[in-house]
Amino acid sequence: MSHSYIYGFHAISKMLQHSPASCVELLCTEAKNPRLRSLIGAARQSRLPIRFESRESLTDLSGNAKHQGCVLRIDDSSPSALTLEQLLQQNHPRSLYLVLDGVQDPHNLGACLRTADATGVDAVIIPKDRAVGLTAAARKVAAGGAESVPLLEVTNIVRCLKDMKKAGVWIYGTSGEAMNAIYEYDYDSPVALVMGAEGDGLRRLTAEQCDHLIKLPMLGVVESLNVSVAAGVCLYEIIRSRMAQE
Repeated sequence: MSHSYIYGFHAISKMLQHSPASCVELLCTEAKNPRLRSLIGAARQSRLPIRFESRESLTDLSGNAKHQGCVLRIDDSSPSALTLEQLLQQNHPRSLYLVLDGVQDPHNLGACLRTADATGVDAVIIPKDRAVGLTAAARKVAAGGAESVPLLEVTNIVRCLKDMKKAGVWIYGTSGEAMNAIYEYDYDSPVALVMGAEGDGLRRLTAEQCDHLIKLPMLGVVESLNVSVAAGVCLYEIIRSRMAQE
């Protein structure tokens, strides 16, 4: 059994709510904070073992001093509950997927998961290699999005996009060099929004698999937005466009 740790009130609460079978043990400081007492109560209702530790011990376990006095040990040895094939079998006319092509910063991954939850994204897809995985820091920033939005790790992003296209998904990749702005399409079909890595953007082979390359207008002096900010803007524009059609 392989273990990892997540920390923070919100992330742990969502984990207890959505994935109780993966929860192994709650480690926390003495329950003086009302939110911590509530979290301990939820853990006891789930019959989850609880162990009290010092703040220093929790910092060592989580790798972060901002753990809010609570760390959850989870079993992450089980494979993803959802495969790409299973995901595409659930495809529908308003399916929305977020594909992150090599994002490196766990805070960006967490922010993308949080926005994905807010915009009703069906799944976030990331590569297994050369990209950040679902770390404790990513879960903390996601504020529950990591537990509510399926996260699929695929071996090959290009092959993944090909399979998605065969299933009827239209692929929109973001690029500062695109000819058309995001506002020029109606997104009246299953859609995958593909975001590139910080700094480098979309890889060439990934861009070649996109049905359309789109960009956000940049009216100031900066050349690009942070990937998580850009993902949020793009996802909400897709939602706005669909709502306008309805």
